[in-house]
Amino acid sequence: MNPADGFILRLQYVVMRLESHARTSAAQGLTDPDPPTGERWEWGQVWAHLTEFIPYWMEQVRVVVGGEGSDPVPFGRTKADPGRIAAIERDRHEAVSALWSRMQGQLAALWNQIDDLTPEDWSKRGEHPTLGVMDVPRIVDEFLVGHLEQHAAQLDDLASAADR
Repeated sequence: MNPADGFILRLQYVVMRLESHARTSAAQGLTDPDPPTGERWEWGQVWAHLTEFIPYWMEQVRVVVGGEGSDPVPFGRTKADPGRIAAIERDRHEAVSALWSRMQGQLAALWNQIDDLTPEDWSKRGEHPTLGVMDVPRIVDEFLVGHLEQHAAQLDDLASAADR
């Protein structure tokens, strides 16, 4: 099976979950603590981060796939990245409808990027500053599709807590 098929199926499902949350009112409360950092976010911060990370990590996949030779290509950032933090802070109070509108184009581009990866692309490797050497399937899972699923779960939890 082509790795793209599994990622696209998961992407379809997570997009449906996010779209459902985009149509609801903001849930109150904070997410559970992030295991490595203890960081807790409100609804708007989760949405701001969703909108911020998709284009960043798509570009990082392009960097890895574009690498020459067999050595892993340096890529990525850490959670302490100033650009990441600034974007979340900047957009956390923006209307979710506006963020969702922006995300729809990003998600379509992500779908196309995943679908367009060749078998050779899937075999490329990058080296993340803290996670080390990773192949493209792990990068797509860790930083894009799986990352979307993790944040959709945060929104699920916030919405569920609000319903109680």
